[in-house]
Amino acid sequence: MGPRIVVDTNVLISALRSKRGASYKLLSLVGEDLFDIVVSVPLVMEYEAVAKRQSKQLDLTAADVDDILDYLCQVGLHREIFFLWRPVLRDPKDDLLLEVAVESESDYIVTHNSKDFAGASHFGVNVVGPREFLEVIGQLK
Repeated sequence: MGPRIVVDTNVLISALRSKRGASYKLLSLVGEDLFDIVVSVPLVMEYEAVAKRQSKQLDLTAADVDDILDYLCQVGLHREIFFLWRPVLRDPKDDLLLEVAVESESDYIVTHNSKDFAGASHFGVNVVGPREFLEVIGQLK
């Protein structure tokens, strides 16, 4: 069993925007048994809202976004959040990610905004970028 991760919305959107970067590589490895991706209903709803809002720029239809999110939900580990200890971080949307990571005992939050997660280490969660996570799992080529 590989590490558990929670993927920030900015990484998902970056992966949908370009097939050339580490974000895309990371998302293309979902379901390959190299790591487990953790999702919750509020997190998937955030993914959906942002992806559909930007769907024209991403050259995706609403159905495309639904298919991608359905796959993430199919292969992801589902977590329900029964507690809210917000605010811990500056942005409440970042607290949502931290809550999922803590509840699921995830090893990493993968984000392009590591500085926004100052304090996550107090909960035993590492905060890394997609490229750094690919290095961790030996998939950076």
